[in-house]
Amino acid sequence: MSIFGKIGSGLAATRRALSEGLQALFVDRPKMDPQTFDRLEEILIGADLGVDVTRRFLDGLRAAVDSGEVTDAAGIKRKLSAYVITVLQKGVAQPPLAPPAITLFVGVNGVGKTTTIGKRAQQLRRAGRTVLLAAGDTFRAGAIEQLQIWGERVGAEVICHQVGADPAAVVYDAVCAARARGIDALLIDTAGRLQTRSNLMAELAKMQRVISKAADAPYERTLVLDATTGQNALSQARLFHQQINVTSVILTKLDGTARGGIVVPVVEEIVAPVTHIGVGEGVDDLVPFDIPAFAAGLVDDPTR
Repeated sequence: MSIFGKIGSGLAATRRALSEGLQALFVDRPKMDPQTFDRLEEILIGADLGVDVTRRFLDGLRAAVDSGEVTDAAGIKRKLSAYVITVLQKGVAQPPLAPPAITLFVGVNGVGKTTTIGKRAQQLRRAGRTVLLAAGDTFRAGAIEQLQIWGERVGAEVICHQVGADPAAVVYDAVCAARARGIDALLIDTAGRLQTRSNLMAELAKMQRVISKAADAPYERTLVLDATTGQNALSQARLFHQQINVTSVILTKLDGTARGGIVVPVVEEIVAPVTHIGVGEGVDDLVPFDIPAFAAGLVDDPTR
């Protein structure tokens, strides 16, 4: 399946909610009156597009309706797709990083950070890059073992300490090793943590200071979000960004049951680009984020 098809399949739940809602709306109310806009607001917020994004979109839609540009559900879909593209293009990507390109992966428990790191490592190895992994989640032996399994699978060494060790020490050793060996990419795993736990968030800040000192170069701070968590993902993005200045986002578990519309308010909130989305369990199901394909997948079935 093409990337467009995978993205479209992953957005099936959101697209279905929007399409069915719009169809029912125009059966009940064939004209765009104030009650129609109220119901449309409910539909868009229900698709996890967020209150602020929805209201700004509706402001522009009212002007388009008044001018006669939009008269039906198809017109609303076209305007929505164009608006989503505009918002998602606000995400500002970092310039390409010089080797070793360091990425610190953060997120709450259960979002799929370690698996995402393994998939990215395999993709980089396929592209001919040398990769080093760092087991910065020292709270769970299982996390270290999982990363080591991925390391063996993709042919990448894993820098790790014993369970309970200082994660910042692991990070320091990994950065020094990556620089000494001329590694192309260093991917750093971290413990899952609630964004509301100030002591754990402060630990991330410590890891950042270590990276900045040891690497003396820019690096990526990638937030991994679970698409099934809806508005909770927006709260996570906001608080992680306040703590570490997130530079990119990966959205996981966009498998057709999630409401992927949450990507839009996340990008608008933190002005960081989505680089990849996870649409399945396989390594090839972590796909590059394509803004036009995503916007189209929200409103159009790619299989038709």
